[in-house]
Amino acid sequence: MKFCTFAIQYFSMRFKIFILLSIFSTALCAQPPANYYQNAYQKKGQALRTALYGIIKNHTALSYSALWDAYTTTDKRTDNGKVWDIYSDNPNGTTAYFYTFVSDQCGSYNSEGDCYNREHSVPQSWFGEAAPMKTDLFHVYPTDGFVNGKRGNLALGEVNNVTWTSTNGSKLGNSAVSGYSGTVFEPNDAYKGDLARSYFYMAVCYMDKNLGQETQSMFSGGSLKPWALNMLIRWHNEDPVSQKEIDRNNAVYALQHNRNPFIDFPELVGKIWGADSVNAFNPNGIAELSIPSRWLIYPVPATDRITISAPVELETEAVFQILNIAGQTVRSESGMFHNEYTLQLPDLTAGVYVLRVTGHDFILNKKIIIQ
Repeated sequence: MKFCTFAIQYFSMRFKIFILLSIFSTALCAQPPANYYQNAYQKKGQALRTALYGIIKNHTALSYSALWDAYTTTDKRTDNGKVWDIYSDNPNGTTAYFYTFVSDQCGSYNSEGDCYNREHSVPQSWFGEAAPMKTDLFHVYPTDGFVNGKRGNLALGEVNNVTWTSTNGSKLGNSAVSGYSGTVFEPNDAYKGDLARSYFYMAVCYMDKNLGQETQSMFSGGSLKPWALNMLIRWHNEDPVSQKEIDRNNAVYALQHNRNPFIDFPELVGKIWGADSVNAFNPNGIAELSIPSRWLIYPVPATDRITISAPVELETEAVFQILNIAGQTVRSESGMFHNEYTLQLPDLTAGVYVLRVTGHDFILNKKIIIQ
């Protein structure tokens, strides 16, 4: 297990202000790039969802055939190098079979264990097989072809009156979930959280698309239906983020150049759709603080540039922004912040703005005047 600790220190010529923010958790910590989520900081509810959409939507879309090669890095088992198939892996028992990359690709199949193929956890027919959803690795997994076929385009759910069970305990049967009737597919408990976080990702990355083109879809437009959202939030809470998901998130990022925010920060689910949506996204205890008075911000008022001077060497990568009174970013750049940084301000209308400096584990704000 890993402990995440973040510290912010401010020094002045006369005194030292020390703020230590520590998050002690038994949860594993994913590692997004520094400042990757900074445009979502201090937002909540649907504004937070929209900010995350802006961060992850413009990813690299792979070809459908490229998924086969992608799986060799995104879905490789750590114990034997075989395909990590969430429809056959049995964490609490014996896994009946394992697939070898490439040589065991489907092909035709007649029963479990014949071959693996590309399973759209959000079925293609729900979004008309449209790009880029069709090839998005965050919801397209390598799985047993026969089980994939049994699932078809059914909704995920919890089952009453089981009609079929796979070797790892995935089931078909009548829905036991309030708000939805009909046949559903229930995955192994160990992968319910994985799939829930895939669905939350889809509900953000494709919030502008129609993922509800069939009656059995769990989506209405780009949003999860209430019964589905409630069930998936419960799955997310009952099956926390695993090391497998963290490793897969990093591997997909290397190929698609976007991330699943709900793996990096599981608390985002509650901050968008849950009771915690009254509180802003404040990742890992990041503090939003006014710039201490011993720091120098000059000239005042500013004209075509402004300099931020700290009284100590910081040696941190930071994002420097100018926001207008509506909270919109009108100037942004990143760079190494040693103890001084000058931000150019070309062609800005005279008025009141906010200077924001975002480091790896802090956000600093200062109201400024541009004339």
